[in-house]
Order: sequence, then structure tokens, then C-alpha cells
Amino acid sequence: MNIVLQNLTKIFPSRNKKSGEEVVAVNNFNFEIPDGKLIGLLGPSGCGKSTTLYMISGLQKPTSGRIFFGDDDVTEMSTENRGIGLVFQNYALYPHLTVKQNILFPLQNLRGKDKMDKNAMLDRAYEAAKLVQIEQLLDRKPSELSGGQQQRVAIARALVKMPKVLLLDEPLSNLDARLRLQTREEIRRIQKETGITTVFVTHDQEEAMSISDMIVVMKAGIVQQIGKPQDVYDDPANLFVAKFLGTPPINVFSGRVQEGHLYIGEDRIIDVKGVPDQEVVAGIRPEGFVLSDGGPLTCAPVNVEVMGRDVSVVSTHPASLNPLVRSIINADNRIELGDSPVRYAIKPRKLFIFKKETGERINFEVK
Repeated sequence: MNIVLQNLTKIFPSRNKKSGEEVVAVNNFNFEIPDGKLIGLLGPSGCGKSTTLYMISGLQKPTSGRIFFGDDDVTEMSTENRGIGLVFQNYALYPHLTVKQNILFPLQNLRGKDKMDKNAMLDRAYEAAKLVQIEQLLDRKPSELSGGQQQRVAIARALVKMPKVLLLDEPLSNLDARLRLQTREEIRRIQKETGITTVFVTHDQEEAMSISDMIVVMKAGIVQQIGKPQDVYDDPANLFVAKFLGTPPINVFSGRVQEGHLYIGEDRIIDVKGVPDQEVVAGIRPEGFVLSDGGPLTCAPVNVEVMGRDVSVVSTHPASLNPLVRSIINADNRIELGDSPVRYAIKPRKLFIFKKETGERINFEVK
């Protein structure tokens, strides 16, 4: 089931009666979610990603714009008639019911032609439990389950109706790091096996990039960039996207373009022919540094963190807009801390420049 969002906008009335200023949560969102794909809505708190999800689900009505499931306009359709499965951050399980009863609950509420007999419902519930690998927990209550197991029950309950669309609102945020990793892998496996079009809301960029077919990066209700995770990482549209994606985050410097050259501080880094002279912000991904005695960028190392196959060198630079510069280099390199600076060559495809005032990306030819 493909989903089309057409000029989707959501405006909330002001909470401040004196100012009367409305809050634009989602502003003119246009996007077609392809059938059978997992799409990550990504951005900081307040960016409009959950509001977008709630409009797709029918829990919130758009101020303007349309929502289509396939050829059907569902904008005015109630949530229960949209054929969706919805998983919340807090699981929303019934504590007095067993796992089996929680999964069965949506089926027991079906009416008319969709109503199922008891055996059919039990078979469907068992298949959903088996899909998320909790079939051995059917007789337990939610209080007897771990956080990860409760999340699987919530997913099974959403899947048992065989929805056309699966919507996940921050489904992993209540889990510890290890469980988050395991559960996101399970979500991807389940989505691949079922082929259900899935929209996954998260503020965690690593989460979104690891399991999504495409990501939508949002800020203040406005879509900043849409694309495959690696493409967005490698080719950010603006400074916000570049800073939001990446662990460790991108290193950001105050720079300038002068006579076709990019300078960071007094260091002449790279040729950027065709770019007019101006003050800029330069971004360098941590993996874009190459240790080189003749490299153009000079940093003062303050710490070396060994990470196994890689080494993270923590340095300072007078033009850095971050407190520290973090570069990731091969562990075969040896850096001794002391008074001596380190010099780096920069991988051109890992370096981006942006307009100082707007953060808009400035493209230049990479040789």
C-alpha cells in the first residue's frame, strides 16, 4: 500500500491567548511513501514527525492537505477504518490481560463481515506471536515481561489485524541500548517478511539510518531532505541535516572562501573553484581525516581513544565551532600526545561548505 501525503499541514491554536500566534507543527508536507517500504521520519523533538504519523493514522485531522492510501482518499476516514496498525512508545498494553488476550483484543472487536470465529482468531494471534518470537509467553501478564518483550507484544497486537500500513511512534525509546539494537533488527525483519508499508518515527538518527529504506529529515515542521539514508549522509542538503546525521557528529568550522580556496582559520584546505569569496561554515565528517605530515589542516591533539580497529583522535582547532574536533583514523597509526600538533589531509567527499547566514549547502566540484 503506497501512501501519498499531499500538501499536508497541521496548525495548532496558540496556547498563549495574548499573542494568539498559531503553532505550525507540519508545513506543506509532500511525499509518496512507496508500497512495502520502511520510511523513517527523523528529527529533534518538536519537528512535527509524530504529528505527521498521527495524521496518517487518523488520530489527528490535517488543517489542510490530503492523505491517500493507494487510490483512496482517507483524509476524513476514521482511524478504525484505515486498516492501520499503530505501536506507541509506551506499549499501551492492558495490564490485566495476558499476552494472548492483548493480541486477541483487536480481533475481538471486529464486526460485520470482518468478524472472525474463535479458532480463526486464536490461529491469527498465534501466528502474530510467532512472527515476533513471543509464542512461548502467551499466558504471561505484561508485568511479567521485560521491556523488549512488551514491545514485541505491542507489535504483534498491531500486526494481528493484518494491516495495510504499520505506524511506529518512537517504539524503542524506552529500551536500553542492547535491547534497542535487537528490537530494531526484529522490526526490520518483520517488515521484510510481511511486506507491510511502515512508517517509523524516531529522534535517533542511528536507528533511522540502520533500518529505513528512506529517511525524511524534519525541522520545525518543514521537510529538510528525503532520500536513502546513505545518500542523505553523503550529500546533506544543508547544515542542519549534516549536523543531525552522523555518530560522532560532523566537525564544524568557521571558514572562508578566498580566490577559489577554502580556508579554515589560517589553513588553506582545498580548492573550491567557482565559489564566490565569502564567509562560510565548513563541515568535515570524522572519517574524512587522513593523518599526513604534509596535510593542510593542523590540530592540537588532547586525547586518543582506542576503539579497536579505529582510533578517535580528540583535538582542538581555533576555528572549530564545536568544543573539540573528533577525527577517526586507522588504528595502525600511532599518535603521541604532547606539544606537537597533528596534520591532516581531508577527503574531499567528506567535506562540505555551507552559507554562513542560512546554512544552505554550497556545492563545488570535487576532483
